Amino acid sequence: MGLVVEIVLPLGLAFIMFSLGLGLRASDFLRVIREPYAFFIGAVNQVLLLPVVTFLMVLAFGIGPELAVGFMILAFCPGGVTSNILARLARGDVALSVSLTAVISLASMITVPPLLALSIGYFSGEAAGPVDIGGIAVQLFLLTTVPILIGLTLHHLAPDLTGRIEPVVAQVANLLFALIVVVALAANWDVFVANLPVLAPALICLIVVLLALGYGVARLAGLPDGQVKTISVETGIQNSTLGITVAAMLSGYEAGFSPYALPAAVYGILMYVVSAPVILWFRRLGPAEVSAA
Repeated sequence: MGLVVEIVLPLGLAFIMFSLGLGLRASDFLRVIREPYAFFIGAVNQVLLLPVVTFLMVLAFGIGPELAVGFMILAFCPGGVTSNILARLARGDVALSVSLTAVISLASMITVPPLLALSIGYFSGEAAGPVDIGGIAVQLFLLTTVPILIGLTLHHLAPDLTGRIEPVVAQVANLLFALIVVVALAANWDVFVANLPVLAPALICLIVVLLALGYGVARLAGLPDGQVKTISVETGIQNSTLGITVAAMLSGYEAGFSPYALPAAVYGILMYVVSAPVILWFRRLGPAEVSAA
């Protein structure tokens, strides 16, 4: 188990972020400037509303300190490759989805560590040790920012090669994601079983509320259907692999998978189950308007 946590987990996350970078182009970042309003609405939902709603949900369900921190870790994580795939399946604005995922993923090395420290202090109080904000920021930079930039650079320098390897890389990334989720659950099986009566309803409720919140805010903002669907998906679907890895950073890789990782691991399964009917409904609303590349 120690080998999985210390080696497979960080390398798995780096590979998944590399696969995200392979699908990026410079235009995905320039789109933030060309279409700032839709990006702003999506970013506010992810960076501000999502953690607030998660915090209130944790309080409402009376989640214990360690699992509460795990919920907040998940809330601080951006969307990932999964949100891009689901946005495409929903016939949403995939370009907007990719832009939100890319920019907020790159920003996570700055946003996640201090928010994590605040959560630990609130839920664990004096029992919590000091959080190494700088150390976590450096690890996030190495495991998320650097792989994304490598993938982006490779796409720019060798687009033909990227086109050939991207499907294979995506499949391997999916397998790594499944492995990480299964191992995290297995390592915390007793805690999982003991807390399942609260954990599962809280996560299901959280996903439903976030999907609805994303949809409602984007609709009230007057965005077109494609962007409304995308912002709903980006608000409700987070990068659970990053959440599990941040949990390992917090507890120390040598400690194995801690209960901090459990909400993200369970969420990694439930997000597909809960979002499936929403995605099917979105598809019936029709195709998205095509954004300029």
